[in-house]
Amino acid sequence: MAPGLKRKTDEEAGRAAGYQMGWEHGYWYGLCDEAISRIPQVNKVWPIHVMYVETGKGFPYSPIDEAVKETLASLVQRLTVVNGTQPVAELAIADRPDMVIVLDGLQFDVGQIAALRNNGIRTAIWLTDDPYYMDITTSIVPHYDTVFTLERNAVDYYKQLGCQNVHYLPFCFHPAQYRPTNPDRSSHKEITFIGSAYLNRVNYFNELTPYLAGKNTLISGIWWDRLTKYDLLRSKIKLNHWMGPTDTALTYNASKIVINMHRAHDDALYNSNRIGLTAVSPNPRTFEIAACAVLQVCDSRDDLASFFTPGVEIVTYSSPAELVEKMEYYLKHEDERKQIALRGMYRAFRDHTYANRLHAMLSILFPTPAPPPFPAPLDGPAEQNAGLG
Repeated sequence: MAPGLKRKTDEEAGRAAGYQMGWEHGYWYGLCDEAISRIPQVNKVWPIHVMYVETGKGFPYSPIDEAVKETLASLVQRLTVVNGTQPVAELAIADRPDMVIVLDGLQFDVGQIAALRNNGIRTAIWLTDDPYYMDITTSIVPHYDTVFTLERNAVDYYKQLGCQNVHYLPFCFHPAQYRPTNPDRSSHKEITFIGSAYLNRVNYFNELTPYLAGKNTLISGIWWDRLTKYDLLRSKIKLNHWMGPTDTALTYNASKIVINMHRAHDDALYNSNRIGLTAVSPNPRTFEIAACAVLQVCDSRDDLASFFTPGVEIVTYSSPAELVEKMEYYLKHEDERKQIALRGMYRAFRDHTYANRLHAMLSILFPTPAPPPFPAPLDGPAEQNAGLG
């Protein structure tokens, strides 16, 4: 075959393969979108005025603030948004909201909470990082009327501190930030991990390095140059790179497998958890990854099965060897991989959005009055008693 003809044939084959890949992902995107469209939306609106106090911490908390603000705005009649640098108590006393909801609250002056309560304004806090900063939250939670925590193990602990109203409200995802998309094929990866290189993760990835070095891998986050064989993965690591929700969602969508690995509850270097409260509940990434319709392989946590069924909607692992084994299996079994990813996405959109969580929060804060009891039935058939006989 003439060299020019062969080159043309190779180019045509490349275009055909690219077209096929694009068609397949477009079809997959349409399949996901159709599944999401079948899920009923949370549409109740509470006739209340809520004042929401942002974290004020900037990234990576700012996307959470945006998600809460946008969702609350659709669920309550009136929403006022403030931040901790403002005279929140003064503003609330003048405006009289039905509830002041604080997100995180680690940098918010509890003196303002005392002023609110002294003036008859109800307060609630949603803690975002339990159990990693229990040394700090322990002194904060007693000041609030109602406490919500994303860690199941923290509920009883806060009650032991004297908090009367403590509720488990795990995190979730915002569909405006995380959902299936059709990414450029040049960004496709086999395996992705996004997150900081906490020491427990470094220990795991030291064992994963030889395997990941042979795959089309992406690792993004701070401190990854701590890896023992960093040079083997250097070309695959976006070192000290922070991704916002848009880039994170695109990266997830372009991946065949995304690894989720929780940080350790007993990391003395980065945590403030001297009481050693263990963590059993899933992190926010659990829901964000699932929402992007990608296969998630997640380290086992006791409460994980309450949110996604292992082997059906998510894949779990308990050791580096098991993680490698399962990634290799699902890279070779595309149909199974996609089915689990699709089921995980459907579960996330059905049960684990900010609308789901904030609906649950508002239902606790503003319970619907129970209907009055029915009167005792009269003698005779129901139709007769109703005047229809």
